[in-house]
Amino acid sequence: MDFNFTEEQTAIRELAREILEKEVSQERLKEIEKQGDFFDRASWAALAESNLLGLAIAEEHGGMGMGFLELCLLLGELGRAVAPTPAFATLALCALPIARFGSDVQQKEWLGAVVRGEAILTGAFEAADRLDARRVGNEFVLDGVCHNVPALELAKRVLIPVSVDGTELVLLVDPESDGVTFEARKTSRHEPIFELRFAATQVPGDSVLEGEGIHAWILERALVGLAALQVGVSEKALEITTGYLKQREQFGAPLGALPVVQHRCADAYIALDSMRWVTWQAAWKLAHERPASRAAWVAKFWACDAGSKIGTATQHLHGGMGVDLDYPIHRYFLWAKSIELALGAATPTLLALGSDMARTGPQEFA
Repeated sequence: MDFNFTEEQTAIRELAREILEKEVSQERLKEIEKQGDFFDRASWAALAESNLLGLAIAEEHGGMGMGFLELCLLLGELGRAVAPTPAFATLALCALPIARFGSDVQQKEWLGAVVRGEAILTGAFEAADRLDARRVGNEFVLDGVCHNVPALELAKRVLIPVSVDGTELVLLVDPESDGVTFEARKTSRHEPIFELRFAATQVPGDSVLEGEGIHAWILERALVGLAALQVGVSEKALEITTGYLKQREQFGAPLGALPVVQHRCADAYIALDSMRWVTWQAAWKLAHERPASRAAWVAKFWACDAGSKIGTATQHLHGGMGVDLDYPIHRYFLWAKSIELALGAATPTLLALGSDMARTGPQEFA
């Protein structure tokens, strides 16, 4: 088996890294945090100009016509840079489903605008069991609440999963519609997360996306997309830490020479390599439309468990520097914890996997 990326994929990753290293400096991140707006418009525009926002969007809409694996490479680079952009929400949560399940009209309206960086979209895929959705004539009516919606203050549309008369649907909702309210909660990494409420909100019938297994299709790609972000965060955090440990001297020798420090770095590296393996395996399966439900949940577990451990270890190994806000490592710790919480923590994932294996045996997650 060949585990290497192709030349084209490697070039995409290198281009994304070059752009983000230029645009997302530590000084720029400090400015964005002070202004209270979790959106680096300069890096977003640069990604659009290079067509990286169109990686997984068809050429007929101005994209590059590639796939989910290439999108995960971009997400990994955004994680390495801790770049404050709505790329995960817009590209993984929304553009992919519109490209796969959307009508011709929906695709023409939104995909080109996403490629050009003009439209930001988001999704609320924890919400299907908290919403009451019903069909009234040619429209849908929504009541209920969605939690933990990212980038809502920037989004022109939000994708909402619902079940209507036993059928899985996704609605493309205008957040400025009558009966829609939302409230922001600031997170420790400065990104606002929203609670979205509907009160007899009317959604036009032509705003629906549908297809067999649409909810699971979107959820699996959301989980693996977040795992790819976590891989990037963890890789860079460990690079920063090992560089620091080589230079920082204590008791007449570099800290990295201490066996206890070496052991903790080795543990972090093993966790990182495991997370990388399961994430890219799941991304490859999804990119090739292979059954990947269990692979996605395994990637979710490692992103939660290993990502949290690496974030904690890299911060601890910096000692007092780890809590210095002028030094970058604290951002990686905060991002690692934020991604862990967005995924839903490791223990419930293990319980779900164990329960499914007991019920179905060593096959894909049912």
